[in-house]
Amino acid sequence: MSNHIALLHDSLRDFRDSCGFALLAHMDGEKSHWLVETTLESLARLTHRGAVAADGKSGDGCGIMLQFPEPFLREVAKECGFRLSERFASGLVFFSPDDALIERGKKILTGHLSRSALDVVGWREVPTCPEVVGEQALESMPAIYQVFVNAPAGWRPHDIERQLFAARRLAFEEERALSDPDPLYYVVTLSNLTMVYKGLVQAEHLGDFYPDLRDQRMTSSIGICHQRFSTNTLPRWNYAQPFRYLAHNGEINSVNANRDWANARAGILHSPLLPRLEELSHLVNESGSDSSSADNLLEVFLAGGMDLFRAMRLLMPPAVRDDMDPELRAFLEFNSMHQEPWDGPAGVVTTNGSIASCNLDRNGLRPARYSITHDGIFTVASETGVWDCPPERIKRRGRLGPGEMIAVDTQTGKFWKNSAIDDSLKATHAYREWMTENVVRVWNNDEQERKAANKFMRESARQLPGSAVKKSIPSSNRWRWKPRSL
Repeated sequence: MSNHIALLHDSLRDFRDSCGFALLAHMDGEKSHWLVETTLESLARLTHRGAVAADGKSGDGCGIMLQFPEPFLREVAKECGFRLSERFASGLVFFSPDDALIERGKKILTGHLSRSALDVVGWREVPTCPEVVGEQALESMPAIYQVFVNAPAGWRPHDIERQLFAARRLAFEEERALSDPDPLYYVVTLSNLTMVYKGLVQAEHLGDFYPDLRDQRMTSSIGICHQRFSTNTLPRWNYAQPFRYLAHNGEINSVNANRDWANARAGILHSPLLPRLEELSHLVNESGSDSSSADNLLEVFLAGGMDLFRAMRLLMPPAVRDDMDPELRAFLEFNSMHQEPWDGPAGVVTTNGSIASCNLDRNGLRPARYSITHDGIFTVASETGVWDCPPERIKRRGRLGPGEMIAVDTQTGKFWKNSAIDDSLKATHAYREWMTENVVRVWNNDEQERKAANKFMRESARQLPGSAVKKSIPSSNRWRWKPRSL
């Protein structure tokens, strides 16, 4: 018998967020420093979404995610004397500010990258400005390093991403399995598609803390920012958002069940694209925030070859209705057999480096408003006014409803409405035919349920003290069970 005691609040499992986010994108794929600066400006206007410590500088955590800034990184690597190949990746890593722990952590990550045929060409200490960090956040501030990784010739971006995913996760598990693990070790980002900068600073100071973000050479056509509000928990550097693919406003109230089901299915998940998946001890973390667990599973789906639309529809589907398009309903019912919804209230913005999207869960209790300008600037945020855009510049505006998803593809310039995404997904396979031919539906029989319930209650009553008295109760007065109408 388990000795585990259920607590009303578990400090390891019950991390919740009620935050603010914004997503900006040049729909035509134009990369600019203006978008980076405007995303930082949007972040500063979300300051009210988070809390601040008594020192006036330590916040709940904030961050920014950009497209992989290849030109900037090549110039920085050249300044550091690193030789990058045609295909390369980069990432930020948190370590405890202890030379021995830093070197050990670097060695572990380098080893796993090498086993994935990836070559670490160098480490760079990331420029930071601790003066803008509050005293409380300084006590837990990690040493922040940037790693540069070369990939073999001929590898495609998503091939590289899968190997980075496996190496990063296995390195983290090895570090955690040590007798004296580095408590601050955390790979913020390791990718050739995106780049993330985050920390426990006030939103208005993130660009000052990371001078790289103010560098005019830093450009992107997609920017996601997030201001965290930590509910019932103390802020941590690694819990700041965005994570590797998403930023989340709200709570995943079904997170404990979602984690358990995800890890329970780990043994039956296989993909030829992820041969090292079975080496992972678990698919999603059980001690991080609810948002980080959702991000863990999302990256498993994407690494396994799933596209962003399908992955997010698996995680946060709309509610199934009787009047729904039969083809779409079949698609959603098929998905429901493989993955339970991660129910909020939740608003999520995501990007894979080319497509940027926003989802609301089926409860729809988190605001998400969007606008598109005449010159193709797409904005979606938890509130309006995240950057100064004159009304006459707006071509289209709207908001997301429960279970809806919108997206922009910066490679094609297409704006994907919710209906277009659903039409695309339901036509991918013959879901309705599969469901019709292979699913056996068990319908309710109220009379049989009533008889079975009454029989169970009669037999149970005989085991109770004074059962002889209950035997004398007339049949018309015995307990009756009546099924509720659903």
